[in-house]
Amino acid sequence: MSVIAIPSSTPASVAAKNATTTIPIVFGVAEDPVRLGLVTSLGRPGRNATGINFLARELDTKRLGLLHELVPTASRIAVLANPTDPVRVTSNIEVVETAARAIGLQIHVFNASTTDDIDVAFTAILRERMHALFTMPDAYFGARRVKLAILAARHALPAAYPLRGYVEAGGLMSYGTSLADAQRHVGIYTGRVLKGEKPADLPVTQPTKFELVINRSTAKALDLELPPTLLARADEVIE
Repeated sequence: MSVIAIPSSTPASVAAKNATTTIPIVFGVAEDPVRLGLVTSLGRPGRNATGINFLARELDTKRLGLLHELVPTASRIAVLANPTDPVRVTSNIEVVETAARAIGLQIHVFNASTTDDIDVAFTAILRERMHALFTMPDAYFGARRVKLAILAARHALPAAYPLRGYVEAGGLMSYGTSLADAQRHVGIYTGRVLKGEKPADLPVTQPTKFELVINRSTAKALDLELPPTLLARADEVIE
């Protein structure tokens, strides 16, 4: 039996689902798989695909709060978004805007979908005197996490990211699903399908492990004092 396993890519998962209605697919996606058309419902997928939903939208609200806790003087927040999926981006930004209003922050969206766009966005972020950066979950940004971390450091811009890989690359902080744990779930489901279970009968799962990761060296370079309460809740502090 063949199985298409896609640990962490929404575009690839959708492309696979559009390409076949018979080969089993086990996905890892950041967005609602029902809205994406991957499954009929979370409890009973009903088709040839199942997997894990990373809950990116839900976690963005908490991540914004953590950024505010880390940099309480930052009230003007630059949100870096990839506009190539306008429906998804608009929905996610609405969530962040609602969370920002609740804690008195101003959100300004800057779009980027190419390397040149990122440079242009940072120029605009500096021109508009943004106080901090909030990077939306996106595979394109994840692949360019080193560039984003370097630009944020160069311009002394505190930044919050969705995954620990950004912090390992020098970013200030991240909060989100443990990618390793989520990919383990994809592996488990792939094994079950290979043993004969049908994706239609396997409920879409949700993450069980979330990570707050802080880069102490980057905080020092930004002259930020890390709140003891935040450090106590951190899953890892990178020195």
